[in-house]
Amino acid sequence: MTLPNKILRVLQNDQSLRSREIAERLDASWSTVKRHLDALLEAGQVQREKDGRITRYRLVTAVAQLPDSAPAQPFSAELPWSPASLALRKSLTRPLAMREVVTYHRDLVESYQPNQTAWLSPSLTVVLEAEGRMRGQQPAGTYARKVLEPLLIDLSWSSSRLEGNRYTLLDTQRLFESGVTQGDLDAVMLLNHKAAIEFMVDAVPEYGLNSAVIRNLHGLLMQDLLADSNALGSIRQTVVNISGTTYFPTQVPSLLEEMFELILDKARQIKNPIEAAFFLWINLAYLQPFEDGNKRTSRLAANIPLMLYNCSPLSFLDVNPQDYALAMMGVYEQRDMAMAADLFVWVYRRSISKYGVMLEAMGVPDPVRLQYREVLNEAIGAIVRDRLTAGSVVAGLPLSEDEKRQFQPLLQAELDILALHNCARYRLTMRQVTEWIKAGRPS
Repeated sequence: MTLPNKILRVLQNDQSLRSREIAERLDASWSTVKRHLDALLEAGQVQREKDGRITRYRLVTAVAQLPDSAPAQPFSAELPWSPASLALRKSLTRPLAMREVVTYHRDLVESYQPNQTAWLSPSLTVVLEAEGRMRGQQPAGTYARKVLEPLLIDLSWSSSRLEGNRYTLLDTQRLFESGVTQGDLDAVMLLNHKAAIEFMVDAVPEYGLNSAVIRNLHGLLMQDLLADSNALGSIRQTVVNISGTTYFPTQVPSLLEEMFELILDKARQIKNPIEAAFFLWINLAYLQPFEDGNKRTSRLAANIPLMLYNCSPLSFLDVNPQDYALAMMGVYEQRDMAMAADLFVWVYRRSISKYGVMLEAMGVPDPVRLQYREVLNEAIGAIVRDRLTAGSVVAGLPLSEDEKRQFQPLLQAELDILALHNCARYRLTMRQVTEWIKAGRPS
């Protein structure tokens, strides 16, 4: 039974309940239950009642008998599913009672030998790397930075949509321009994705793939969405259940910690970034190391090897949520990656196509700008945040006089075009840039 139907069934048995009471009865995360309650409110199936500061939910009318499971949606027609995927889907769409109850198997990771084991076809990953890789020798993360603005919207929206977020792509763009949530948890989820992607683009070229980067990703993704802020970025100490599957993740904190580090260690050793991205995506979702937000963390983390090798980012655009859920269930319940592999290859080819066209339209990267990339970030940050003048900032830079003469016009050109829609690449918030613009763009 889907979580919305479970919520409705709980409310059938009680006149009204608080969101946390519903979450406790379903043994589900409060943020997920709250998100589905908001959707049910919008659909007119439940209503909200307030008694002082306490908010309760009740059914609007009696709800017809709920099905034990939601009808399976058809596969995406344009996705070329393999016979193995079709067979796997057939077994996964059987009633839950007919499927074996399983838990975490550590040998999925332990038996994997980097650069010997291959979960994707080696010939295919070589082709995908060649198709998706940025031309020329550029610093790690250059590709992602070049397409950062569309990537922020694409990846934030598509990843949130797979979690049931109700915002449209256009709504997301407007939200990013305003930055105002008005207490809407769906808006918080989207802005959290944006912050996490911006962090990743900055941190990965400097720190690579490590535990601190992944934990910070989780902390940013789940900020204000977890009741216990101590759980942000922390290996969970609580029980996690996944709705709609017979898979029960391990509940042993020491095993979670051990396998989390082993996954990252093996991912770092994989030479092909496509295989490494797939390995990370699968294993972080399968392990469920955090209290909530594991799938969205795994989707962003899959981009880290791609960024390190300057390959096209992976945005998960146009993925059918039902396809995604079944692909994950195939891994959870049967450790069968047929559907996950088909979906991953299909969506990555789409990402290569989209961002490759954008990169080509932008032309060859400016070598001077690349040379001074970090210095440029620091200089623009000091001018906008600290209200320093361009002259004083340039004078204080650790550059030779010739380099300063080369750098000055580049700095001024970037300041002239700095606006709300392109400030993320300089690690500036839209509020900081708005205040700087209102002050007359002092430089």
